[in-house]
Amino acid sequence: MKIAGRAHCFGDDINTDYIIASKYKTAALDPAELTRHLMEDIDPGFAQRIRPGDILVAGRNFGCGSSREGAPVVIKAAGIGAIVAKSFARIFFRNAINIGLPVFVCDTSAIETGHDLRLDLEAGVGHDLTTGATITAAPLPRAMIAVVRDGGLAAHIRKHGTFQVA
Repeated sequence: MKIAGRAHCFGDDINTDYIIASKYKTAALDPAELTRHLMEDIDPGFAQRIRPGDILVAGRNFGCGSSREGAPVVIKAAGIGAIVAKSFARIFFRNAINIGLPVFVCDTSAIETGHDLRLDLEAGVGHDLTTGATITAAPLPRAMIAVVRDGGLAAHIRKHGTFQVA
C-alpha cells in the first residue's frame, strides 16, 4: 500500500484534544463538520491549509489521551493520507487501523513541513522526495494492511463476512 503527500509536522505528545477539541465533539457528530477544527488549538488555520492525501508527521506519543475513535475519524475525514510518527499511543494506533487510517512508525526528526513524502506501508520504507532521504520502519503486519486497504475493520468484515487475511 503506497501513499504520497505533503508533510505537516507536529511535535511530541499530540493528544486527542489537540487533534479535535472536546468542546467540538459534543457540538457536532458529523466528522466532515468537525474537520474544520482539526488541530485548531495548536495550529489555527491548519484545517484550511491541508489538501487530500497530505501526511501528518509527529514525534513521540501521537494520539495520547482519550481512547475514543473521534480523533482518527476526524483526521481521516479531513482527507489526511497517513500519519507518520516516532511512536503512537497504543489505543490511537489501533483505532486508526480499525477505521482504515494508515500509520507509519519511524524516525521523523529529519522531516519538515512542506516536504513531499512517499510511503510503502507493506515494505516499511518511505522516501522524503524533497531531501532524497530514505525513511525506514517496521512494515505493518499483513492483517493490518488488509484492514486499512479495505477501509477499516467494519468494511473489512462486510467485504469478507469475517475477519480473514488472504
